Amino acid sequence: MICIVAIDHVVFRVVDLDRVSRFYIDVLGATWEKKQEDIRLYQLRVGSALVDLVPVDGKLGQKGGARREAKDAMSTTSASACCRGTARQSWRTCGAEGDGPSIYLADPEGNVLELKGPPEASS
Repeated sequence: MICIVAIDHVVFRVVDLDRVSRFYIDVLGATWEKKQEDIRLYQLRVGSALVDLVPVDGKLGQKGGARREAKDAMSTTSASACCRGTARQSWRTCGAEGDGPSIYLADPEGNVLELKGPPEASS
């Protein structure tokens, strides 16, 4: 049996690889981890986790079902503009490590992300 300690990676099927990868790099500070051109799997490192981008028209992407159209959810490349323009209101949420601040934003194809800050100290 697997004892889950953390999420290792998430996989997003994408229509526009360049646009989506720029979002993760420019806005969230991701770095390229690995590019597997033969199967069209592209991995970005964000902190301790990976974000796998799989183009829908590639070998792996075709296994995920019908293609969906890209949404024009975000056109900015700056984190501050991102938070002003497309992030939803800041919330207090309970996360894996406790209650803390979080914001929600969407990548260029409409995948919604929750960015959560550290837990608050108990009073």
